[in-house]
Amino acid sequence: MIIWVVRLAVVAAGPAIGYLQISQDARGLLIGVGVALLAIATEILVEKVPLTSLIVGSLGAVLGIVTAELLGYFVSQMESQRLLSLWRRYDLLVRIFLAWIGFAVAVHKLPEIDQLDRDILAWGRKRGKHIRVVDTSAIIDGRLVDVCEAHFISGTLAVPRFVLTELHALADSPAAEVRAKGRRGLDMLARLQENREVSVRILEQDFPDVSDVDAKVVRLAKELGGGVLTTDFNLNKVAALEGVLVLNVNDLSNALRPVVLPGESMSLFVMKEGKEKEQGIGYLDNGTMVVVEDGKRYIGKRVEVVVSSILQTSAGRMIFTRIKTPS
Repeated sequence: MIIWVVRLAVVAAGPAIGYLQISQDARGLLIGVGVALLAIATEILVEKVPLTSLIVGSLGAVLGIVTAELLGYFVSQMESQRLLSLWRRYDLLVRIFLAWIGFAVAVHKLPEIDQLDRDILAWGRKRGKHIRVVDTSAIIDGRLVDVCEAHFISGTLAVPRFVLTELHALADSPAAEVRAKGRRGLDMLARLQENREVSVRILEQDFPDVSDVDAKVVRLAKELGGGVLTTDFNLNKVAALEGVLVLNVNDLSNALRPVVLPGESMSLFVMKEGKEKEQGIGYLDNGTMVVVEDGKRYIGKRVEVVVSSILQTSAGRMIFTRIKTPS
């Protein structure tokens, strides 16, 4: 409602200003009305045009004007009075034409900026840099930040806009646990961007025909010719089926766990009872579960154990031990 009041005020002020400032006759009134209507039409048009298009279009118009100035300079340097006379006659039209062409080209080519972004990233990859599309689970997990700070990941970390949207949705969730995960993910992403040793790019590329975020991550990585950084087991499997390289932080964590061999001894605090009879359970510093045969009676105590076997499962590594007997 307020905007229409303002528009009516502009329409009323236009002819008044034209009459008082330009000409106190019908000519001044018509000029004032025309300028007022042009201002309102421009305001309505600008309201419907996205800000990004306006900025890009303005830059294109400026480039068009600069091009016209350069053409005028070159014409003035030529010793041709006929050409110079033609330029002076039509230079205003040329400036308007080039400014409009610059504006139109910039606005119409704006959707191709995403493609240009992908081309730049692909060019960087050809020069030896790796592109890793980061999914929501890897950002929330937080260990990716530590890996990057330890300089074990180089190249470009690509964070799609739809992953950011999912993080924002989690951060605004009414469920406290989900909300905490979303806010943690946003904090971890901010830490990644603060690390000057890591190149983090926000990609605007989206796939409206795909609803699942994980499927979008895999498709984007495939188009970029890069890999996926994740902690999601299901995403890992889907990406592998699509032939996309997967860097799973969980796999890295398992690979970096201290290697123990059968026959080695270690000191272990037995915390609780195991599933089988007389078994005790303890944990290494990295979280690896250790099963102690006949260790039930040592619960709450630290004992020396000897590794008997090691079992690698999809959930991680399990170490089976027995109580070390005095030699």
